[in-house]
Amino acid sequence: MTLTDKPIAPLARTDRFFIGGEWVAPSSDSMIDVYDSDTEDLYFRIAEAQAPDMARAVAAAREAFDTGPWPRMTPAERAEVLQALGDAIGARGGDVAEIWPRESGVIQAIAQSTAAFATWYFHQTAAQAATYPFERVVPPSFGGEFGLVVREPVGVVGAIVPWNSPLGCIAAKVAPALLAGCTVVLKSSPEAPGEGYLVAEAAEAVGLPPGVLNVVTADREVSELLVTDPRVDKIAFTGSTAVGRRIATILGDRIGRYTLELGGKSAAVVFDDADIGVAAATLAGAECFLSGQVCSSLTRIIVPRSRHDEMAEALAAAFSQVRVGSPFDPESHMGPLASARQRDRVEGFIAKGVAEGATLATGGGRPQDRERGYYIEPTVFAGVDNGSTIAREEIFGPVLSVIPADDEEHAIELANDTIYGLNASVFTADVDRARAAASRLRSGTVGHNGMYTDFGMSFGGFKQSGVGREGLYDGLDAFVESKSIILAGRPEGHPEA
Repeated sequence: MTLTDKPIAPLARTDRFFIGGEWVAPSSDSMIDVYDSDTEDLYFRIAEAQAPDMARAVAAAREAFDTGPWPRMTPAERAEVLQALGDAIGARGGDVAEIWPRESGVIQAIAQSTAAFATWYFHQTAAQAATYPFERVVPPSFGGEFGLVVREPVGVVGAIVPWNSPLGCIAAKVAPALLAGCTVVLKSSPEAPGEGYLVAEAAEAVGLPPGVLNVVTADREVSELLVTDPRVDKIAFTGSTAVGRRIATILGDRIGRYTLELGGKSAAVVFDDADIGVAAATLAGAECFLSGQVCSSLTRIIVPRSRHDEMAEALAAAFSQVRVGSPFDPESHMGPLASARQRDRVEGFIAKGVAEGATLATGGGRPQDRERGYYIEPTVFAGVDNGSTIAREEIFGPVLSVIPADDEEHAIELANDTIYGLNASVFTADVDRARAAASRLRSGTVGHNGMYTDFGMSFGGFKQSGVGREGLYDGLDAFVESKSIILAGRPEGHPEA
């Protein structure tokens, strides 16, 4: 397909839902329009779930968990299916590279690698079947002859994924949930539903048992029905902190389980021995990813007061060299934002920064050569007060704030002075100094001389950046319940306690 062709989404059944192993007709004719972030043209339309559709998806997942084979298979048997599902998703890499840039604005070269990441994540999760302690012999302490601690599936999982990185978030939720033996209702975002449907097609292709994975797209009101339904045992959510609070409130009423991966306002703490030019180039480059629409972006740049102007100028110089353009143009460094609403939101924060007295060092408007598309210039503010709006609230766009600090102690204090705690980084030539600072930063991830997010390790946040963790290191824990079994004798096949 050339850049001038009208794109067609490479999806087979966007007019239906994947429920109970079948593509079923919706209960209404309501549809969601998905627009191309580069051209603002209609890309495709997808069925919008209503209350009966969500109830049907939950019922299918509940039946599959209560009476189906999936929870009763061994972890090794489920792992074989996960391997195949990962392969099937990986085979759709070209389709992901067509869908994700148009939905969210990510550069196509980056999108092309995302299916490979999903394949890797499914495969690595499957490998945990051989190492995870699903069952462990533990000697009883207060009576009984033989003890087991077993980890069983939590039950029906509602997986709610965002529009900015849907396939990665699907992998991080669905893979461990399935290995644990759970069944899943995957709720896709109205802005970016394509990847959920692609995964549904892959599940159908590999013969995943009916009801184990169900895929629907819904807006907020119907999505909330997934959270309130008592047949759903667990919610795994990635999205805004405001919605996360709502989910936690609802589930608290019925003691429902949840993991929440929420927002961030992450700090890059630049010490006095750092190379300012290298740090600026690193931070500006990282912020180009997905046009800054990343929860873990390092958007508060905290520097010694004596080096503030140097950092602001270096960031402005680096950002001014960023080529903003079509995500399908190999010369582009950064694409558009995901939607008109998101661009309006970012522009509103930029205006607020100016109004509150920060200095606009570069950017702040729309690129003059982009007449269509949801584009915004990479933007740097200097002289930002850590208590200002642009330093406190998550902007979700390519906007960096340079904040002066009096000394190292003050820098750490400023970095921690936020309701969030998702990510952070320390820029210094001294690895021991970085390690010491990492212990003091209240953040789920702390990097050194770079922006890091590692789902091969553990990912999640302190404070209002979330509850629980995803990733290969402890992400499987979120989808199991621990049970103690105390027996009057040793069952066959078990060693002595």
